[in-house]
Amino acid sequence: MNTRKTRILVVEDEAISRKKLVAYLQTEGFDVLEAADAGQMHQALEEFTIDLVLLDINLPDDDGINLARALRAQSDIGIILVTGRTDEIDRIIGIEVGADDYITKPYNPRELLARVKALLRRSGQVQPSKDEAHAHRFGRWTLNLMKRELIAEGEEGVALTRGEFQLLNTFTSKPGTVLSRDYLMDHISHRSWSPNDRSIDVLVGRLRKILEENPRKPTMILTSHGEGYIFAESVEAL
Repeated sequence: MNTRKTRILVVEDEAISRKKLVAYLQTEGFDVLEAADAGQMHQALEEFTIDLVLLDINLPDDDGINLARALRAQSDIGIILVTGRTDEIDRIIGIEVGADDYITKPYNPRELLARVKALLRRSGQVQPSKDEAHAHRFGRWTLNLMKRELIAEGEEGVALTRGEFQLLNTFTSKPGTVLSRDYLMDHISHRSWSPNDRSIDVLVGRLRKILEENPRKPTMILTSHGEGYIFAESVEAL
């Protein structure tokens, strides 16, 4: 059987940095394509099947945040934003528009590689074995773990971003348990958490808008002040 290598698209306008990253990822066994701007990125996406995009925010012909938003609206492709910006607001906006992870230059290539591998492991592409649950049912909702889809009875399915799916899967796997932000951060992106990182809060807010009748008065995902969050619904594994 002919198995295709995982294909990564590196979008970076600085040629030396791009070439070094492409070469590094190739030595790690990935099929790597490169693009110097948004135009080349779109061309590569049209011609090839891409599993993950390493997307620089500062590009000459478009902004990486806008590109990430457009990519997420069209597909569930993996997106890691790479940037020299240090403002936390960029990280929050990046996650809000659907990016899966965010790394700031200068970075250790091994750290970036670890995030790439972690994201691919959590991509939802690997199906659970026969003795594992394939869905979690709670309230009127069913979370399909194979399709990464949230379904309410009598309604169309809701497609979730990777971050939303990973967080909801973590909650529904441990109902009634207070889960700290660092625990949740580790389970959605496999990276260390800092006290100023609001990524989890942003994702919780998005899930509440989907799940709760009144997101401002949630009954399903509750805040445990000073500790984290708790999923208050009973869950049935299917």
